[in-house]
Order: sequence, then C-alpha cells, then structure tokens
Amino acid sequence: MNNQNRNIGDDRKLGMDRAITRRDFVNGVAAGAGLLGAGLLGSGLPQFAFAKGVAEGGGVPLPLDPYPPARTGMRGSHPGAFEAAHALRDGTLTLADAVDSGEHYDLVIVGGGLSGLSAAHFFHKRVGPGARVLVLDNHDDFGGHAKRNEFNVNGRKLVVNGGTLNIESPARYDKWSRTLLDDLGVDLARYERDNVGNAKLYSSLGMGHGLVFDAETFGGTDVVLPLGGGWRGGKLDPALLAKAPLTARTRADLARLFAADQPDFLPGLDATAKKDWLARHSYKQFLLEKVGVDPQVYWFFQTIGMASFCVGGDAVPALFAWVQGYPGFAGMALGEVPADLFADLPGGQHGRQREGDKSIHFPDGNATLARLLVAKLVPEATTGRTQEDMGTAVFDYTALDRPENSTRIRRSSVVVNVAHRGNPATASDVAVRYVKDGKLTEVRGGAVILAGWNMMIPYLMPELPSAQKEALAYGVKGPLVYTSVAVTNWRAFHKLGAANFSCPTMFHQEVGLTEAVGLGELHHPQSPDEPVVLHLVKYANKPGLPRRDQHRLGRADLLALSFADFERETRRQLQRILGGAGFDAARDIAAITVNRWPHGYAYTYNSIYDPVEWVYSESPDRPCVIGRQPFGLVSIANSDAAASPHTDAAIQEAHRAVQEVVERRTYPFVPRRVG
Repeated sequence: MNNQNRNIGDDRKLGMDRAITRRDFVNGVAAGAGLLGAGLLGSGLPQFAFAKGVAEGGGVPLPLDPYPPARTGMRGSHPGAFEAAHALRDGTLTLADAVDSGEHYDLVIVGGGLSGLSAAHFFHKRVGPGARVLVLDNHDDFGGHAKRNEFNVNGRKLVVNGGTLNIESPARYDKWSRTLLDDLGVDLARYERDNVGNAKLYSSLGMGHGLVFDAETFGGTDVVLPLGGGWRGGKLDPALLAKAPLTARTRADLARLFAADQPDFLPGLDATAKKDWLARHSYKQFLLEKVGVDPQVYWFFQTIGMASFCVGGDAVPALFAWVQGYPGFAGMALGEVPADLFADLPGGQHGRQREGDKSIHFPDGNATLARLLVAKLVPEATTGRTQEDMGTAVFDYTALDRPENSTRIRRSSVVVNVAHRGNPATASDVAVRYVKDGKLTEVRGGAVILAGWNMMIPYLMPELPSAQKEALAYGVKGPLVYTSVAVTNWRAFHKLGAANFSCPTMFHQEVGLTEAVGLGELHHPQSPDEPVVLHLVKYANKPGLPRRDQHRLGRADLLALSFADFERETRRQLQRILGGAGFDAARDIAAITVNRWPHGYAYTYNSIYDPVEWVYSESPDRPCVIGRQPFGLVSIANSDAAASPHTDAAIQEAHRAVQEVVERRTYPFVPRRVG
C-alpha cells in the first residue's frame, strides 16, 4: 500500500469521511486570484463565495447555517472576513469605484466587538437615543473575538466560547467597566451562586489535570498521565511522575527545582538587581543558564505565559514566572510578590490574583456580554433581556440592520478606507468605505470610532501622521486557535481521571472539557454519558525568535492550514490521548468548529523586547498611547489601545473614545419618551 492509500485509510479510521460539514476555501484563503486582486470588485463573483466555502474534494458550494453561532467548520477569522483587507494591504484593491449609499450617521463605528459595541452604548447614553449609529464588522457575527459556538447533539444544546474567555479579576475593573456591567444587568455574585454545584462537578467525579508525553518528543509511545488535583505551576509530585518517560537527571533536577532549601541562583545581586535581571531574561534562560537544569526539565514549563502572551517560556520574562509562583526562586530572597505587579499596569494585567479576586467564565465566555449589548442596542433582535436569558436566547439577525434602528449593526462588511471629506482640522464628516457582497460602498459619519485592530488602521487611514501610523503598527497581535469539538459523551475523560490535559509538544497544547458552568436554562452536562463540548487550544508560536516575529510567522502558519488539516490533527490528537480509554474519534465526534484567530490577543509590552518603562510605568511614549490619539473626527477604541487583551481594557478604551467624540461635536438630541 502506498503512502497516499495509507493516509486515506488512516483518515477513515479517524472519521474524516463522516458527515461533518466542512466549509473552507483552499488552504484557508479564497480560491482564485480575482478575489484577492484588483478584480475583487465588479468581478461577477457569485455572492455566496464570500460566505460559503468549497467542499473539499468536490468543489460544491455548501449552504451555511443561517444562524452564525451554530455554524461549524472554519470560524473565528473565517473565509470572507479578511480577504478584502489583505487586498488593501497588498495594494491590489481599487477604491475609486466606491458607490455612495447616501447614508449619513452621527457616529460610524468600525468593529463590532466588545469595544465597538460598548462605544455604541456609551455614545447613546451620553448624547441620547436620538442619535443614529452604524456599526460595521467584517465577520458574519457580532462580538469580535467574543463569539459563541453552539451545537445540538442528540437533542441537547451545547455552548462554548469561540473566543474571549472570561471576565478576569472583576474586582479590579475601573469605574466605566463596572458601569457597563451594571447597565447590562450583569450580576456576577448571582452567577457564582447559581454555579456552586457545577464548580465541584469534575472533582466530585475524581477528575483533575493531566499531562501527555508525546512519542515524537520522548520516544516510544504516548504516555497519558493523570495528575489528580492537577499541576499548573505548582509542585510536581514525584510519585505521580513514576510512569513518565524521564531521564534520571531530569527527575533529580525536578526535585532540586522544587526543593525548599534552594541556593540563590543569582548570587551577588541585591533584590532590586535580581528583579531587573529577571525582567530582562526569559524563564527558559533562567532555568537552563542559572538553575542549570537538564533541557528535558524545561518541557514542563515551556507553555508558561502562552495563555496570556501567545508565546512560551523562551519569550516570557523570568520575573513573570516568579509572580506566577513557578519554581526556582525559593532561595533568592526576592521578598513578597507585589500584588499589582503585572496586574494593574497598562501593558500587563496578567499577574497573580489578589486574595478573593476571581475570574468569571460564562458558558460562551464573554459572548454573553456581546449578546447583552446587542439586546440593549437593538431590542428587536431578541426577546432576551437578562443575564440568565442569554444562555438560550435566540437572536434575529435580520433585525440588526433595519433602517428604523437607532443603532444598525452591519455584518460581513470589511472596512477598507476611512478619510475626512476635506481638511481633517475643519471637515464636517468622514467617508467610510467598506466591501460587502463583493461591492464597495461608502457611508458617511459625523464622527468615526475605529474599534478594530491597530495594525490595520494605517492601511485604512493613509492621511494619519506618519509617527502615529508607526506607533499603530508596532504591536503584533498574538495568533491562536480555539477548537471546539462536540462529542456524544465524555466517558474517556472520566475513566482517565482528568478533565483536561496539557500537551506542550502536540498540535493543540491544551485539551479538555469545557468549564462546568450553566446560565439560565442552559445546563452543563452532569454525567459522562451525556454529550459535551471539548475546548482545545493551539498557540501558534515559533520558539527561539523574538516575540513579534513569532506572532508574524505563527499567523502565516494558521492561514496556511485548511479546515481539513485542523480536523485531521484534532481527531488524531484526541484519539491518541483518549483512545486507550475507549474513545473512538470516528464514532464519538459529532461536530468540529475551528475558531482561527491569526490576529488574536492584543500585544502587551514585554521587558525582554520592549523598554522596561513601557511595562512598569504609565510612560507617555508607549506606542499604544501615541497610536490612540484622536485625529480630526476619528477616535480609536480597542484593546490594542491599552496594550492589554482583557475585556475591561476594551471597555475602558471605548469610553475614552466616546468622550473624545462628544467633546468635539454638539449633539442636541432629545431623549425619546419612555412608557
């Protein structure tokens, strides 16, 4: 049997031939030069090509589920959401043929994520509901990175976050972020009370955390090792590692690394100098060069920081490892860990939580906030109003862009140009050009808030000052993938005694059951015999390179992978981890959604690669501060503007941008009568 036939046979064993919808363009981008080149507009390309993929192998257009959260296949930055932007970047998009729609709004917001939707809310709250607002977003769903994935398996509705995970450390939220939560009726204490039983579900079933030692890295066969209560930077129990394929030196070095009576690995320096060294060197350097551990030891720690920075221990400061409680610092007399280090700083917010400080995860992550915002901005779109309603609320997407709405949300609209009509210092409005259904259209706004990605803004607004464009282009967003896999049961996890696994050197670095939480009538499965969704995470990094280079190359890798590539690797990895406990990828997988985010987390300043003062002070020369300055009638609101990927940063920047807008213009609107 040749290799091709062998691969076909393997694919069938994994279930690649099963009836799971695959919507994808060839290799993750649109097929045909016309879509990416100057022929994008007026090319006669069928409209379905922007929203529908080509079935792999057959080339037959597949119908999309009309409800975006229920769409499977390639999601996140999905086909049709970015090709026009890439054409603009490459200089192959012609802007001269834009058709004037005749529409004029008091405010046009570019980006329908949490920052853009928050900006619309704050604007109406400040100037009154009589204002007319248009929100343009490149995706076919609202929420930006705060998306939800919905599945229906054997009659059960299952939900998981397709992007933004949680409300991290709400006790630290500033006035305006807390105000927004209050305006939306978010009650985190009530949500916690409602989920007291769920919080202990997995542990009550004897399920903790696990590690997977893959054969490619360690030789032999894969070793799947449950660790009971789990380890995420805490002490590794030698007894639990007895079956791990480790060398004798690695075992000895691990014991030394976790020992309470460690030596000082930076002798001759005072505490301040030690912290300065740790801030400028990676945790990998610290472990290998100062502690002197065997390189195999670093395998356990290479994913440190990925969940915050999309890069691992080779590009994360050792100081961050100390703050997070990772080993190696017991004998260094560094003092108490400051509660606010990496926590409240504009480029950080990734530190150890204060006592009693919690993070809140709704079943669909912060898509719940996006849905609450849309319910407030466009009440006709859903009957849901409360926090609990959002668990099962259905939205009428046809209601989002009706002419009578005070806020119109226009999806699948890729903005490619923003320009003042006349001198920016004296212009009375701004032209916004966007591509939708293959047509280039122009709308106008008395003001504009750019709530997308900083790195795109210089292409959208060539008229910006060069220094501001350079600052906007500085941060490179971290690429990552959240893969959601609906399965008919989770008996294999239960049998293995682990709810989640770390797999540092496999395709996805994290594999696990979704967090056990419910919302309103949306209930989390309680029995391993019930369907559930698995949450897999892939960080697309390139260890050994500078951080921003890792992000650029990782992004290219993600865009080069087709949905079939993701599906194959996902099935293979789950079979390798769970197959010994009875899991069958061909039989047990009901659906797969790949949330691909080539431009994912906002860039946060890093003391290895960026000036230290950018990380640990409110330095006004930080690129995020220079880049977010208003220009004429245009303001900027996004998490990039705060150099922080957190939800409260997106909300804070939305409020700032709205303040800038209303300070420039007078809005004599009279609130509509209520009741």
